[in-house]
Amino acid sequence: MDIIIRQEKNSDYQKVFDLTKQAFASLEISNHDEQYLVERLRKSSAFIPELSLVAEFNGKVVGHIMLTKIKIANEKQRFDSLVLAPVSVLLEFQNKGIGGKLIEEAHLKAKELGYKSIVLIGHENYYPKFGYELTSKYGIKLSFDAPEKNCMVIELVKDGLKGVNGVTEFPKEFY
Repeated sequence: MDIIIRQEKNSDYQKVFDLTKQAFASLEISNHDEQYLVERLRKSSAFIPELSLVAEFNGKVVGHIMLTKIKIANEKQRFDSLVLAPVSVLLEFQNKGIGGKLIEEAHLKAKELGYKSIVLIGHENYYPKFGYELTSKYGIKLSFDAPEKNCMVIELVKDGLKGVNGVTEFPKEFY
């Protein structure tokens, strides 16, 4: 399957809205608001256009991933990081490796831009395949309630989380 991963363009926005809505429609753990979250984040100061990527198959947008800026803060310091939210693939294209390709490309682009880590809330059996570990291993807590098994982080570079601990500060658009 020839999948092209590229930066999202303005002309993709409606397609991404529709595919995100469809991808999360039947998920029990979803609040079914992800497509609106994407729209809010695009208009926020946390948005990084280079980290909003789409997957194309035969000219059709079939997947999307977005990484946006967050902070991890403790009493002494605030650290830059990213949050992966959401990653979406059209139902008929799921389980074909497209989400994984989006994640891997987003990791590469984030690393190129100088980011050292990514936080997410996600499925405990899926994201560890890409190197994600529990945030609790690093002394990182999320700023809202979520099951510990779903709160994960990845170091994009060796020792990318060395000395980093604290509570995440998500953009207001997440609430």
